[in-house]
Amino acid sequence: MKKILFISDFFYDEVLGGAELNDKILINFLSQSFNIENIKSIKVQNTDVDRADFIIVSNFVQLSHTMVQKIQREARYLIYEHDHKYVDTRDPSTFVGYKIPEKNITNKNFYSNARAVVVLSSICAEILKNNIPNTNVINIGCSLWDSADLDYIEDLFCKASKQNRQGVCVLKSDNAIKNTTKAIEYCEANGLTPVTPIRHPEYREFLRIMSKFETFVFIPKVLETFSRVCAEAKMLGVHLITNKNKVGFCSEDISELQGLDLIQQIKNRNKNAFKKFKSIILSSLECKKENVTVILNCYRRPEYLKEQVKAIREQSVSPKQIWVWVNHHEDSEGFDFTSLGVDRVIKSNFNWKYFGRFSIAMLAQTEYVAMFDDDTIPGPKWFENCLETMYKFNGILGGAGVKLRHSIYQGHNRVGWSSLNDDVEEVDLVGHAWFFKKEWLKYIWLEEPYTYENGEDIHFSYCAQKYGNIRTFCPPHPRNRQELHSSIKGYEYGVDEKASSHVSRHEKFYLERDSAVQHSIGNGWKTCKMRGI
Repeated sequence: MKKILFISDFFYDEVLGGAELNDKILINFLSQSFNIENIKSIKVQNTDVDRADFIIVSNFVQLSHTMVQKIQREARYLIYEHDHKYVDTRDPSTFVGYKIPEKNITNKNFYSNARAVVVLSSICAEILKNNIPNTNVINIGCSLWDSADLDYIEDLFCKASKQNRQGVCVLKSDNAIKNTTKAIEYCEANGLTPVTPIRHPEYREFLRIMSKFETFVFIPKVLETFSRVCAEAKMLGVHLITNKNKVGFCSEDISELQGLDLIQQIKNRNKNAFKKFKSIILSSLECKKENVTVILNCYRRPEYLKEQVKAIREQSVSPKQIWVWVNHHEDSEGFDFTSLGVDRVIKSNFNWKYFGRFSIAMLAQTEYVAMFDDDTIPGPKWFENCLETMYKFNGILGGAGVKLRHSIYQGHNRVGWSSLNDDVEEVDLVGHAWFFKKEWLKYIWLEEPYTYENGEDIHFSYCAQKYGNIRTFCPPHPRNRQELHSSIKGYEYGVDEKASSHVSRHEKFYLERDSAVQHSIGNGWKTCKMRGI
């Protein structure tokens, strides 16, 4: 059974809070399918992270910076967001239009690198997407309840509906952000008396007490990510008075419902939320399925093929098949391709240059295609790196990213193995090593290439963006984790006189690429610079 590490500052047996109750219910559900290990954030060690197949991070104020960095770099994880740990004030509602200044955003990369950040309400999803745009935000639109507790709430509602409800209650809490004093002041100022502060250590007894009242007043100081107590009041048929701009529940359309209608909607959303959590975890664990066809390209460097095949066979995510596309050249005529032990060798008696391999790739019968230049030896976790990236960034991936600075190719900035990048970075085009969904190949043929002599990488990213709204990204290439890199011998193998971009051919090579960029921009390609990226 797969091991899931559940990290939180506190658990329900220590703190009787809404976040801790949510976590308890989620843990109980996931325990039916996975081996769940709970661990307090302050106690997390390297070995805990290394042993986990997947990690769920709940509240993590006490998680050390070192562990945050390790999880971010090395683990598959999701963040179950309870209280805005992406902003140093812990309250985005203090900023006009919820626009958080960059200096106030915290844990940015931790959020953006998570498989998903699960939030409880529409307003929280909107805030997070707007302030950390690359985050994969999933809104479940509810807190979590045990099904037996929802049945209990339904029973309380039915009983209370037959009784004469009276009085006003407020939440009696020692937590300053719950703002009990303000709620009492509001009641007194508006003639809502007598006011009864309520609390009880037993959850169901608290609900029973609340169900006796006609009105519940709650005036929190900070933006509540959902506010289960507000939802519970309405499910019980108690009239709710609150500052709606501070309550995530109120950003959901179901907040207009009451009683049985709301209870049914909460039940439905809970069921869907549980499915979503399980789906995120399973899809992450399934990344190692053989679902990749590799296409190697041979022209003048057959001597590197055995090393390429070995590096691909040793990937942590095994490919389904390896093909070799051979463009005609006398340098490879005497090479024994049967010695490679690959699944397909496709020889062409004509040099189709850069585009031939993209044509044969249309015959792949896997979801993904990985393609390599003949001088590119990947690190053993390159495919894993790509699948991790693809889960969040649905786009063409590659090892040598290019961000255009002008409306020509020359003068661009490099991203990837040659310059290193710790995080996923959006670029205009990629080369040397591609990783993409096979279905996207159709876009490259929707327009005749500007030239067949050069620029297949330009044409692919341009057409994919124009016709499929598919963007292009470079996965992380951290300095000290070469196993994730797309190319580990680029400086050794890619600079000989056989290289298309060799200095002896610079002028023609780069003029062709300049023209291909100009053509693509002129026909609708929106570069990163044009889009403010």
